[in-house]
Amino acid sequence: MGEVGVVLAMLLAVVASGYVVRLLPVALPLPLVQIGLGVAIASFGWHAVRLDPHTFFVLFLPPLLFLDGWRIPKVGLFRDKGVILELALGLVLFTVVGAGFLIHWLIPELPLAVSFALAAILAPTDPVAVGAIAARVPIPPRLMHILEGESLLNDASGLVCFRFAVAAALTGVFSLSSAALTFLWVALGGIGIGVLVTAAMATAQRLLAVRIGEEPGASILLNLLLPFGAYMAAEHLEASGILAAVAAGVTMSYVELSGRALATTRIRRAVVWDTVQFALNGVMFVLLGEQLPDIVRAALQGPGLPASRDIWWLAGNALAISFALILLRLAWVWVSLQLSMWAARRAGRPGIMPRKRLILATSLAGVRGAITLAGILTLPLALPGGEPFPGRDLAIFLASAVIVVSLVVASIGLPRVLRGLELPPETASLAEEDRAREAAALAALGAIDTAGHPEPCDEKDADIHASAAEQVRSLYQHRLGGTADGTHPARVRVAEEAERFYRLAALAAERRVLQQLARHGKLSDETARRLVREIDLVEARYRSPQKH
Repeated sequence: MGEVGVVLAMLLAVVASGYVVRLLPVALPLPLVQIGLGVAIASFGWHAVRLDPHTFFVLFLPPLLFLDGWRIPKVGLFRDKGVILELALGLVLFTVVGAGFLIHWLIPELPLAVSFALAAILAPTDPVAVGAIAARVPIPPRLMHILEGESLLNDASGLVCFRFAVAAALTGVFSLSSAALTFLWVALGGIGIGVLVTAAMATAQRLLAVRIGEEPGASILLNLLLPFGAYMAAEHLEASGILAAVAAGVTMSYVELSGRALATTRIRRAVVWDTVQFALNGVMFVLLGEQLPDIVRAALQGPGLPASRDIWWLAGNALAISFALILLRLAWVWVSLQLSMWAARRAGRPGIMPRKRLILATSLAGVRGAITLAGILTLPLALPGGEPFPGRDLAIFLASAVIVVSLVVASIGLPRVLRGLELPPETASLAEEDRAREAAALAALGAIDTAGHPEPCDEKDADIHASAAEQVRSLYQHRLGGTADGTHPARVRVAEEAERFYRLAALAAERRVLQQLARHGKLSDETARRLVREIDLVEARYRSPQKH
């Protein structure tokens, strides 16, 4: 089978994984199922996919990091910025130093710079994998926000450390002062370029929309190309393309708040990005499974390392590194919490120590995934002199094994740690939602009062328009609790849930009738598709609150 056939097989495996994970009697995380399907593809002898490391990096990382930056809750990010920075920066450096020396101690033949590079690429965590594991035992929202913020920032810090470690392995030279200055340009330049590219794209789109209108397809395609543009521009200027992609995503979230894009564009764009995220993450894990047999064989036969290697030697080192990463994470979380409590008490504030189960859950949730896999595959094939890069195959195996082990440990441990854990409800978010709904409803009522009548409007239609305006006005007054028994926000929510239930039932009936008319030739396909799409959009509006 050629490369195209293998790529199509991997995409089909990604599609199948979504159904397989639902059919399994036990709760397995989606990435593990995708790795297993990749191994199944490899068992047929299809080994045609061999991506150039740099191409692999550019193809997968920018859109994933861009989307992380775009969608991460900014309120939670700034609220818990201290904890997130401790995990995303402090823990990364702690992991690089601690795990780097441990790997070199376990495998002395692996150069120290390569050990640090491996430790750096193992530092970033993957919230997508954690979310898949916690699908049946939900992680507390605030903890999930912290994990998402950590993964957003530690992707960048881990990959920057990885870049310096690889450079040291290639040149044999490392200067701390030079690295510090370079780091400043790499970080600040990458962030600035990401912001500028996004701002320029948004400005160009806005000017084009004003002059010639907005084309949703072109707008969405340009949005898909944005992370690649930010990444390549930053890399061309020797700044961090990773940070540029992240900064572009964060900036895009604020551009979106301007509300200039059409509603249909936003809906289609969200669907396209959901598909891209699912496909890219899935293909990466399927690709890991597809190449896992070759990775094991290469690790057993790689040059310049202990000749006594066997599968048990490989497995033992992979397990040792995996559990060392958990212990390093546990130690850092516990110590940083103790220091935070001490600083709070010195400032006269009450210090609250989280439950031990939450601390353990935070440690187990350090799952490695797509970023680790994409990064480790970018290790150079050879040194500048032409010699093979020392320990490349072994490093790729160890990183791949740590991904699998972390997924297994988290899928077994997280549900047991979190099951039955009672947490106080997040009343602040409910109150915030109530305030936002009230403000939006008041603004809507004001708009109805000042809107007048659509043009042209005959006098005989005035009563129809007045009735329609009154009907819309009554909906918003009901949301504000205009009736005597609906003044309490909880009662309003009950009423909205009841409305949602009956509206969904009515929309389903509408859709069935339209589809039945089309099947019997009483309605054209074109008209049926247009009417069903209108119903689908209304249904999406009523179904969206159920996700929270």
